[in-house]
Amino acid sequence: MNFSLSTAELLEISKWIGIATLVFGGITVLAFIFKWAIRFRLVGITGFTGVLTAGVLGLSLGLLNHVQIPGAVRFARVFDDGGRQIVIAVAPNITETQLDATLRQAAADLYSPGRGGQYQEALLIRARTLVHPDAEVSQPLYLGQVKRSVMEQEDKNLEIQIFKQNFARLKQFNS
Repeated sequence: MNFSLSTAELLEISKWIGIATLVFGGITVLAFIFKWAIRFRLVGITGFTGVLTAGVLGLSLGLLNHVQIPGAVRFARVFDDGGRQIVIAVAPNITETQLDATLRQAAADLYSPGRGGQYQEALLIRARTLVHPDAEVSQPLYLGQVKRSVMEQEDKNLEIQIFKQNFARLKQFNS
């Protein structure tokens, strides 16, 4: 299930939560004036709705961007050194076109500005699958890789390599 809200929807939600915060704030002021027993609980409720308002407003400002690459298939991160090397696993029945799209998706999804400093090398994401030459033997087979900048969030100069000789080997195992 893919549940996502647009920026406009998040802005609308933050408006209504903000109104609720103001209403709770007004009730809290009345509770202190009339010395109601729940006045301190209302302080907590007002503070909590204020934090919710700020959080949803922050999300509506576009702090959460997810790029969807058409044709990309599911992948799993199997190795990440926290710096510049990541290995993802893909299904053994992947095509070259799907791998290209999946590498682009991984480059967008796995980017983080904290992956190195100003002089850091490019982020390298390698895609691999498992093949079984014998019944009890599993062997990783690297199908491609993508290099991207760790300095730019939207890197237009992705260096994508598809290892065609490994795709030929993969077809032998899938037969």
